[in-house]
Amino acid sequence: MADTELTALLAVLNSKREHVLGILEGLDDEALRRPVLPSGWTCLGLVHHLALDDEKFWFRAVAAGERAAIEEILGSGDSAWQPAPEKTAEEVFALYRREGELADAFLADADLAAAPQWWPDFFGDWRLDSLREVILHVITETATHAGHLDAVRELIDGRQRLVLS
Repeated sequence: MADTELTALLAVLNSKREHVLGILEGLDDEALRRPVLPSGWTCLGLVHHLALDDEKFWFRAVAAGERAAIEEILGSGDSAWQPAPEKTAEEVFALYRREGELADAFLADADLAAAPQWWPDFFGDWRLDSLREVILHVITETATHAGHLDAVRELIDGRQRLVLS
């Protein structure tokens, strides 16, 4: 990757991905599946959402225009926020890692100024115009959700990712 901007963006994105998985280390299945906040989402559901609604949707479907990813997204009636009960935590974490790897493979030699290859009709007039904007959007989403997980983890067992003295 000769493009230093792309290298920097991917470094930030990967650090946020690691944050998401790192803050959940050591939680048992019950804690990962238990809603903590009134909105009802779970830690495992949030990671599943990041895998499907962020990594897969924004990079494979929107940015790359990957037909199979688009069809899976449009044809799925499943809620990305609710992984199937039979899906193990490790399977959800592996899905998130895999979608990140697929995104990174696409992004490795991508042009940051390139327009998305596909854009869904359901966004109306709102649009991201370049791969740069897509990456920044996913970084923002991932960082925001990492912060959600930090707060929920502290409520579950008191663990803090960054201990301030």
